[in-house]
Amino acid sequence: MIQLGYFTMDTENVEKARAFYSALFGWTFDEAESHPNYAHVAGGQPSFGFTKVERAKANSHLYFRVEDVERLCARVVELGGKAAIPSETPSGITAVVSDDQGVSFSLWQPAPGF
Repeated sequence: MIQLGYFTMDTENVEKARAFYSALFGWTFDEAESHPNYAHVAGGQPSFGFTKVERAKANSHLYFRVEDVERLCARVVELGGKAAIPSETPSGITAVVSDDQGVSFSLWQPAPGF
């Protein structure tokens, strides 16, 4: 089976992305692996980071597994992002959100047993 080994999220401003996601998820960054055009998230599994681009574009959609979608939707808005109303499916509760630069991703709270 092929598994995701590494991913990056495009952003127009690496420092703003670091601040937003650090405040939202508590992420820290590996300074030895980071530079002005890239921020490597410390301890991520799989490994990932933020890459500076001239203009962020739509690409694969990421779902971050979280314990409380509604609480984090509120936090996204507090941090200057946007959040859709969460919806429930058999696999759990999800909400599409975007950071303060307009990069979209989803929050996923798994249903019991997932």
